[in-house]
Amino acid sequence: MVKLTAELVQNSMQYINPVKDRELDLRGYRIPEIENLGATGDQFDTIDFSDNDIRKLDGFPYLKRLKCLFFNNNRIVRIGDHLEEYIPNLETLILTGNHIEELGDLEPLVSLENLVCLSLLHNPVTAKQHYRLYLIYKLPNLRLLDFRKIKLKEREEAKHLFKSKKGKEIQKEIAKRAKTFVPGSSIGQLAKNQGLSEDEVRKIRDAINNASSLEEVERLQNNYKLDKFLVKISKMEGTEIFES
Repeated sequence: MVKLTAELVQNSMQYINPVKDRELDLRGYRIPEIENLGATGDQFDTIDFSDNDIRKLDGFPYLKRLKCLFFNNNRIVRIGDHLEEYIPNLETLILTGNHIEELGDLEPLVSLENLVCLSLLHNPVTAKQHYRLYLIYKLPNLRLLDFRKIKLKEREEAKHLFKSKKGKEIQKEIAKRAKTFVPGSSIGQLAKNQGLSEDEVRKIRDAINNASSLEEVERLQNNYKLDKFLVKISKMEGTEIFES
């Protein structure tokens, strides 16, 4: 993996793209997290993060100019809160080929009032019932979803469904399924069940966060003999390190 440093930002390819926006190309570095983007000086309309290992969509400084983000083929499972405070003018967000599972996990996108184009193709969430209508209802300014134009008929259908009694019940169920885990909030109970001390849990969690390969994961499993516990912490932390 490659840490996203100010030096990497400055040395990466920068150009005027076909739609005449200034673009920063950060494709294919296996970057694990978004950081140090203050080094861009807010000089880009588009940033391409395709083909990296990013797991959570957050870590932005205030980037008023930014309009378009590409995150094709990462490992994103979570979206950070309050994105509107950092990327308020985002219009296009491409999340094709990630690992977002629940409709409720998309709730943070509601605050991005300028978002008009969103792609979630090849994410598990697209198989959820009411997926398209739910997003049309929650993101009223959206014009393109998964590269398909949103029709007036769909907007009316979405409004009719989700303003009904049935629709309100659906929304409650969706909210329940969202990832609401705060790191460390319930690991103590898991540790107690496994007979571990807080220090042992901390060491395991730190090892998970720092693991960069399946070989490291196997070593952790052999050392602690805690396969199921390790898997639980990994999923709770949103690291998904067990995927090849």
